Amino acid sequence: MTASLKRLPEADRPRERLLRLGPEQLSDVELLAILLGTGSRGQSVIEVARDLLHHCEAKDPGGGLRALLHLRDVDKKELVKGLGPAKVCTILAGLHLGLRAAAAPIRQVELSNPRAVYEYLAPRLAHLTREEFHVILLTAKNHVIAVECVSEGTLTASLVHPREVFKAAIRRSAHAVILAHNHPSGDPTPSREDREITRRLVQAGRVIGIEVLDHVVVGKGRYISFRERGLLTG
Repeated sequence: MTASLKRLPEADRPRERLLRLGPEQLSDVELLAILLGTGSRGQSVIEVARDLLHHCEAKDPGGGLRALLHLRDVDKKELVKGLGPAKVCTILAGLHLGLRAAAAPIRQVELSNPRAVYEYLAPRLAHLTREEFHVILLTAKNHVIAVECVSEGTLTASLVHPREVFKAAIRRSAHAVILAHNHPSGDPTPSREDREITRRLVQAGRVIGIEVLDHVVVGKGRYISFRERGLLTG
């Protein structure tokens, strides 16, 4: 990290902002700076990223980020200060991975019952040594849009707040959600805190119009579904 970037408060640095806020909240310059990784002598990585975008805009007015795809046509000299062939390769690799990901067919996972939810989440939750609370975002046909980790550590009402649980659901226009968390002990029996958190989230979902379909507690080789047990009340 260059000296000028070190002077920024840690919370304002691109990587820290991405981890805290998600990539959607970062500017084009910040995302490009993360790809570049480092700046040059006397210039922060933010300044190098900004100079590159200005350079591309001058070459292709109105081209925006698409102009970065034409970096392959450059020779081996620096386009802008601090940007040599190695960093050009990094940018092109990142851009084309994004293009391929966007064009890849989406495997639609349908979670129509608690067993399917358990089998979907067990590979990522059952082996953990601490609790994680996840929210599965669903379409109207119960197809998975995304899975968001809301909190890590012993679950409390303060950690699992409705604002955090439903923020991604609102942003991604989810029709419904399924709540899930693991018990590192292996015993999926819901605790009093689990029941209270579920009650609050079911109530919040009703207010904002996003239904909580279930809360699945993942143990070792077994699970408990709040819906199956008649515990999904609010």
